Amino acid sequence: MTGETDLKTLISQMRPMLDPEPYVFCTFAAKNFQDLADYGPVGLFAETEGTTAILPVERARELGLGDAEWFRRITLTVHSSLEAVGLTAAISAALTEKGISANVVAAYFHDHVFVPEEKADEALKTLRELAESRP
Repeated sequence: MTGETDLKTLISQMRPMLDPEPYVFCTFAAKNFQDLADYGPVGLFAETEGTTAILPVERARELGLGDAEWFRRITLTVHSSLEAVGLTAAISAALTEKGISANVVAAYFHDHVFVPEEKADEALKTLRELAESRP
């Protein structure tokens, strides 16, 4: 397994970057990954109740779902190991202090934090301050 595992290093080296694209979390009882691939999902997850897709708002609108709550993605841009301990907790704690909900998706290279669109700038500032506070 590659990637950083030391929590202090992960936090001090993360450079949160805000994706300008808004996203919507959607669920589909009768669609599978192949059905949703043409809609440009940034994430797909199979759940018992159906397939969850994280779709760009414009693509979600094509499915009649663009009016759901909008989220913005903050990529931490530090190569975190899937075996790293505490990064999600540290990020969640920092955002919790500001009253910002966080939906964290850990991919192979980076962690991605989806926050409500109206709190995206505040979340980005909070995560940057967290990174700067660790030597």
